[in-house]
Amino acid sequence: MTSTTAPLAGAPPRTGTSLALIGAIAHLAFLGFYGIAVFGLMGSLLVSGILALPFLGIGILLLIALVYVLYGAGFLETARVEGLYGFGMPMLRARRSPKRGFGGFLHTIWLQFVDGAMWRAIAHLAIATVLGWVVVGLASLLVAGVATAFAPLYAPGGSVRLWGLSFEMAWAPLVGAIAAILALAAIVGIAMLHGVLARVFIAPIREAQLAAQARDAVTQRHDAIRASDVERARIERDLHDGVQPRLVSVGMTLGLAQQKIDADPDAAKQLVAEAHTSTKAAITELRQLARGIHASVLDDRGLDAALSAVASRSHIPVHLDVRMSGRAGRDAEAAVYFAIAESLTNAAKHSRATACRVVVRARPDGGQLWARVEDDGVGGARIVPGGGLDGVRNRIAALGGTARLDSPAGGPTSLEVSVPCAS
Repeated sequence: MTSTTAPLAGAPPRTGTSLALIGAIAHLAFLGFYGIAVFGLMGSLLVSGILALPFLGIGILLLIALVYVLYGAGFLETARVEGLYGFGMPMLRARRSPKRGFGGFLHTIWLQFVDGAMWRAIAHLAIATVLGWVVVGLASLLVAGVATAFAPLYAPGGSVRLWGLSFEMAWAPLVGAIAAILALAAIVGIAMLHGVLARVFIAPIREAQLAAQARDAVTQRHDAIRASDVERARIERDLHDGVQPRLVSVGMTLGLAQQKIDADPDAAKQLVAEAHTSTKAAITELRQLARGIHASVLDDRGLDAALSAVASRSHIPVHLDVRMSGRAGRDAEAAVYFAIAESLTNAAKHSRATACRVVVRARPDGGQLWARVEDDGVGGARIVPGGGLDGVRNRIAALGGTARLDSPAGGPTSLEVSVPCAS
């Protein structure tokens, strides 16, 4: 991990180049006016929102608008600094709550309000605004100094004034030149200071993002391992409890038929027919087990066709609503498929449901594949370590997605999953 004073990965920042200094001076001169307007708007929304709190609708709306203005200002400030210095940072991202409904909306507002990266950008904008006004003042001194230095060429009289100070015309060239040089040096120094402050305030946002990505990668790796362990345990359990005893029974039945084939051919034929029936049942179970490991129809015909096959085999009626404009990625589709299949299996086995609804949407704006499964059963479903729903959660989390189970006593039960399409 890089420190706050070392360049980030990629091309080195341009904080010390002459082009960056010229750009910083121009930016600061603009920020002197832009920052006042932005903070004036923020102050107006804050004061108006607090004063209007007795009128809950208006006051809360104004304060929510303040949060969005803060995010917008922080986003533009981050983009401005990145464009000027090239720290190699992604743009500031809006925070989103995993919760749904109005409570999720309020949680999203709160997450955005407490976003440290946004507040760093706002603090940098405030400092840059103050520096911008200083640059504007120094620029006016620079112009006045140059004008004073050439005053003997155009100004009549025996004295000249510079920033409220009066002195004889003979001193005008020297005083004007000194004032112009000092003002120019101060402007360049403030531009360099702006680069240092940008590195201190804005660059750590990138480091925080990299640290968060590293934590997410570790978590996803852990979830992937747990998902594979749960899946392996499920396969072993299905083989041990289902296919293996049936195959053992087939072997014993065929052994008895072999013993009776000479003495009692009719009984032997019955035993062979029984073994044949058990063999077909074992083949069916093996097919179901293989389908639980990987549904080949996903690769051949896509998620819609695979879910249609699952719904057709369900013991309860399933209303399927899939709307996808294209493929969402093999891993994403597989994760959503198994989440839905597990939910339908649980609904058929435990919930005493009479109907189930499955909704799948591809959200290209956020690059997410979203699905919701809801049944009208008795509810009370829980995620048990090592269980099927635990495997669903781990599989979804391993791809960087989210899974939310809502199953109050008395029902209904709903499982909502969202997976990045690029997974």
